[in-house]
Amino acid sequence: MRRDSIKLKSQTILDKMWDMSHEQLVFCSDHVLGLKAIISIHNTVLGPAMGGTRMWDYTSEIAAIEDVLRLSRGMTFKNSIAGLNIGGGKAVIIGDAKKIKGEKLMRRFGEFVNGLGGQYWTAEDVNMTTQDMEYIRMETPYVAGLSEKSGGSGDPSPVTAYGVFCAMKACAKKVYGSDILVGKKILVQGLGNVGSYLIELLIKEQAHVLVSDLFNDKIKSIAERFKVTVVAVNEVYGAEVDIYAPCALGATINSQTIPMMNCKIIAGGANNQLADETLHAKMLNDKGILYGPDFLINSGGIINVYFEQQGNYNKAKVLEKTEDIYKMTTDVINLASVNQITTHQAALNIAKKRIEDFSRLKSPTF
Repeated sequence: MRRDSIKLKSQTILDKMWDMSHEQLVFCSDHVLGLKAIISIHNTVLGPAMGGTRMWDYTSEIAAIEDVLRLSRGMTFKNSIAGLNIGGGKAVIIGDAKKIKGEKLMRRFGEFVNGLGGQYWTAEDVNMTTQDMEYIRMETPYVAGLSEKSGGSGDPSPVTAYGVFCAMKACAKKVYGSDILVGKKILVQGLGNVGSYLIELLIKEQAHVLVSDLFNDKIKSIAERFKVTVVAVNEVYGAEVDIYAPCALGATINSQTIPMMNCKIIAGGANNQLADETLHAKMLNDKGILYGPDFLINSGGIINVYFEQQGNYNKAKVLEKTEDIYKMTTDVINLASVNQITTHQAALNIAKKRIEDFSRLKSPTF
C-alpha cells in the first residue's frame, strides 16, 4: 500500500512537471543533518538554470514541491524578460531557518548543487544570506550572491527593491499621470530584506508608507527606523491605499482577497503573487487595478547576481540595467492596452517569444 501511494504521488508530480514544462526535479536529503531540499530546473534554453534557494517551514512536502515548481517556472520568464542568457531554476530547503540552518547543512546542500554540474546556479532567496552562500561556495562554484569582501555582488535585495520602485513609478505614471510618489499611500506587505529596502526608497520619495507583517519583531524594527503606519494582518486587503506592494510569499492575490482590495496599483517584490495567473489577472483588470507583473518588476535581484555569475560585475551597469524595468513596465502596460489583454499576459508573451526565438536559433537544421 505504501509503495502504491508513493507511485501515485510520483505520477501526479510528473504530470504536474509535464503540464508546466519542467525539465528536472531533484530531491535531496541527509538524515543525519536533517536536510530536506528540492531543486527544480524549469527551462535551460537560454542557458543554465539560475534562481535562489528559499528556506521555509512548509506545511507539507507537497506544498514545497508545488512552490518550487511555480518559483522555477517564474524564474524562466523573469530571466527571459530581463534579457539574461540564463534559464529558470529554484531550490527550497524545508524547515525552520531559526532551528536548522547552519554551516554543515548549507555545505551539504552545496554538494547537491555541485552534483548537477552547472545545470543549476543558486543564490539568496527567503531566509538566506550572503553567509549561507559562502558556505555553499565551499562545496561548489555554482553559486552567486557572495559577499562583497569575497569578490561577490553582495545581498541582491537592495537591487530587487530598486527594480520594484522603478516599476511602481512607471505604473503610477500610467494611473496618475505622474511617476512622482510624494504623498501616495503605499502598503508594503512583508518586511523582509526586499520590503525593508523598498520602504527606505519610498520614505525618501516622501510617500505615505503603511506596513504589515506576520512577525512583530520585524514591524518593531521598521517602526524604529521610519515613520510608518502599521496595518493589522487581517486588514491588509481592505486597506484604502493607492498602491499595494506584496513583498512576502506568493498567492496573496486570489479570489478571496481581490474583492476586498481598495487600491489602484499592485506592484511588489513577491514571486507568484497571482494564485491563478489567468483568472486573477483578469479579475484585477476587470476591477480597474493595474498589476505590475511580478516576474518583470522584481527582476533586479537576478540581474545583480547574473552580472556576478558572468564574472564582469559592475554596480553602475547593474543599476542601469535595473532601471530598464521602468521602460519595460511601460511597454508591457501599453502592449496590454493595445491588444486588450492583461499586463501579466503581455509580459508573459514577451518572455516566451524570446525563449522561442532563441530555441529556433539553437535547433539544428537538416
